[in-house]
Order: sequence, then C-alpha cells, then structure tokens
Amino acid sequence: MNTALVIGASGGIGQAVGLELERRGASVTRLSRRVDGFDLGNEASVKAALSSLEGPFDVIFVATGALTVGAYEPEKSLSAISAAGMADQFAVNAIGPALILKHARHLIPKTDRCVFAILSARVGSIGDNTIGGWTGYRAAKAALNQIVRSASIELGRTHKGCICAALHPGTVETPFTAKYAGRHKTVPAEVAAGNLISVIDAFTLEHTGGFFDYAGEAVPW
Repeated sequence: MNTALVIGASGGIGQAVGLELERRGASVTRLSRRVDGFDLGNEASVKAALSSLEGPFDVIFVATGALTVGAYEPEKSLSAISAAGMADQFAVNAIGPALILKHARHLIPKTDRCVFAILSARVGSIGDNTIGGWTGYRAAKAALNQIVRSASIELGRTHKGCICAALHPGTVETPFTAKYAGRHKTVPAEVAAGNLISVIDAFTLEHTGGFFDYAGEAVPW
C-alpha cells in the first residue's frame, strides 16, 4: 500500500494504525476532531473535510467510535435505556460512519485495489451475544455492520477493486476501554494496529462486505 487515510486518527487505535501504516511504507493522511475539527455528528463538517482531500487512497481506515457518549454509559439492564442515550450512540457509531461512506467515495480508486475498513466491535454481533446488556452500543454497532454490508454491495458495482469490511480489534488498552475491560484480555494499541493492518493486507475481493476480527476470522452477524 502506498497511500492511506485514517479517520479518527487522534484516538488510541487510530493513532497506532496511522503509525503502523507509516512503518509499512504508506504515506498517511489523518483526520480527527481534536486536530482538524472533524465533527462526525455534523454532515457539513464531514463533507467539507473529505471534499478537501485528493485521492485515491489504497486504504481508508475509519477508527471512530465511542462506548460512552457524553454522560450516557453502557446499560446494565433494560431499565437503564434512555432514548437520548441510544440516539447519541447511533449518531456516533452508525450514522457518522455512514456519512463518511457517503462523502468519501471520490477518494476510492475506480478499478485498483482499495480497502475501506471501519472499526466495529464483536459486541455488535447478534449471533455472538450471550449475556445481554449494553443495548445501545450493541445495537449501534449491529447497525454499522449492516451499513458496511450495504455499502460494500454498492461500491462493488462502481469501484471494482474496493474491499469494504468491518473489523473487530479485540479489547485494546486505551482510555476508551479502561473502565470496562474487566477480566478480558487486552493488548496494547500498537499490537492491535499491527494485527488489523495484517488482516487488511491479506484481504481479497472475497472479503468485501464481511465482519472480521484481528486474526482475520469471520465474526457472526
């Protein structure tokens, strides 16, 4: 890969992914709220930021997302659900990435290989959910997976070499997960980034529209 765009580049995973791509020889363009004022919740901001870029890129990596949005934390029970909290979860974890897909199409090569990878989470898997809870975050990530799936079909018609996929990074040691890791095995962000880029490197067109973990294994929908 020669050129890459990392969106959400100031977060723990996004920062590590950008550095890993550079380590592997890519020229990396970065976008983030902290540095560039990129506002995932504002379509005008998304459009303006992406329209200002010139592609094409070999890799577009969307590392945005939030487990806790504002004061609303993951629900432990149905009684903790709030309409406003769920709406915020969808705005950050599903609608935002959908807007990126909408406004980033001109950055994808028409025929050459490109990977458009979006961070999801295993808890967004309906088939893998055996303990419940975290309703808003789970539902928003499940919605994101459907968005990625639908986008892959459309992009497959117009951008023949595009592989559009959702990725589960594992439980990564970042401020994002610090309160919730519990007994889950965690890995440093740089290790997670290396794993994810290796998965991306191995992707073929057969992987487009899929949901994969950090080892390249398919995750149930």
